[in-house]
Amino acid sequence: MSQATRIAVIDIGKTNAKVTLFDLEQGREVLVHTTPNRVLAGPPYPHFDVEALWAFIITALGELHREGGVDAISITAHGATAALIDAAGDLALPVLDYEHAGPDDLAAEYDAVRPPFSETGSPRLPMGLNIGSQLFWQQAIFKGDFDRMATILPYPQYWAFRLTGVRAGEVTSWGCHSDLWAPTKADFSSLVDRMGWRRKMPPLHRADDVLGTVLPEIAAATGLPPQTPVHCGLHDSNASLLPHLWQSTPPFSVVSTGTWVVVMAIGGEPVELDEARDTLINVNAQGDPVPSARFMGGRAFQLLAPDPKAEILPQDRAKVLAEEIMFLPSLPQGSGPFPHSAGRWTVEAEGLTPGARLLAVSWYLALMTATCLDLVGAKGDIVVEGPFSMNPDYFEMLAAATRRRVRTSGNGTTGTSLGAAGLVRADKLPLGIGTKVHPCSPSPEMVAYAAIWRGRTG
Repeated sequence: MSQATRIAVIDIGKTNAKVTLFDLEQGREVLVHTTPNRVLAGPPYPHFDVEALWAFIITALGELHREGGVDAISITAHGATAALIDAAGDLALPVLDYEHAGPDDLAAEYDAVRPPFSETGSPRLPMGLNIGSQLFWQQAIFKGDFDRMATILPYPQYWAFRLTGVRAGEVTSWGCHSDLWAPTKADFSSLVDRMGWRRKMPPLHRADDVLGTVLPEIAAATGLPPQTPVHCGLHDSNASLLPHLWQSTPPFSVVSTGTWVVVMAIGGEPVELDEARDTLINVNAQGDPVPSARFMGGRAFQLLAPDPKAEILPQDRAKVLAEEIMFLPSLPQGSGPFPHSAGRWTVEAEGLTPGARLLAVSWYLALMTATCLDLVGAKGDIVVEGPFSMNPDYFEMLAAATRRRVRTSGNGTTGTSLGAAGLVRADKLPLGIGTKVHPCSPSPEMVAYAAIWRGRTG
């Protein structure tokens, strides 16, 4: 078994990217480097600035090795993203930003060939949120470049490829509302064969597989030992889920927060998922289907809470409750459990104090989360990972709306980094993950507020 304990985790989020040194002996991130994940306007379409990210990754890996020493590298990245690689290993086309609306231009044509929800567990989403729609659009509009492509890589494995030269696929990214995976068959969907893409798919690997060691030029640029292993990696929400699969007893649910809030139910009630409300079947790192729902919570927080550190005074709390000040779904529009509803305040938002506004936004996000939990039949404890685990108003309302116990990691950072680091040595994961408990003891006023919000969205 590997003796690695200091794991460099490359974590590419939609809004920000970071490279952290996760110390498995201490059970925490000890060094962190971050950068914005920039999108270039084009040509030929909005795309991720992968060269800026690559330069950041190389610099950060070198600094982490000099500052703390790196035993192994693991990777996690956001979903709905694929890299199209030619035979020489270069990008045949830029890595499309999934918020680009170009694929919508061919929506009717794509809908005629995409598999049904019953096959893929993948809802039909706008823009490029289904990787299948991205590929369909790129093949039609940029045929010459697309035909030059030799391999379709999921985004975490693109970065593994740049580090090792090994082309690999992995199920958590293929199974993330891509239209490309059939969870019940544990194989690519009929769309992949219909479009002739199977021959472009690299061999599948487990998330914890060692794909290889760093390339000689990477070792030279960073100072890393040439024998430094690189693990295959996985989709970011599944990285948050993985430690709980190893350590928790069902039923429970995990709420992975960031740009997207992804709710994943383990051992819940059997329910019929509603494709029209952004529910889906994720595939976890063990290859098992996971009923899930999601909404763009982190993006909503950015747009709605101009002062995220505002002090919430007692009078702010009293006013929000007494006057039923609410934000109603949803922002951004087009995804989540209320995709066709335009977000709106119940009052003139400009007149709110920063504290009152922040409180109402935090409660809105909790109530959206509670809705997602209902849609996937979640039972048992609710474990909140990521930035929202640092917001007591969020998980207090979550407890009020669900009447269930909420647990958090308490530091806002362990979810994706811990899961990715655990791919290297699951035996070194700290015990008792997510054990900071927030009992369900909400005030009657908060329970009533939750009921009113639900009534207005129903």
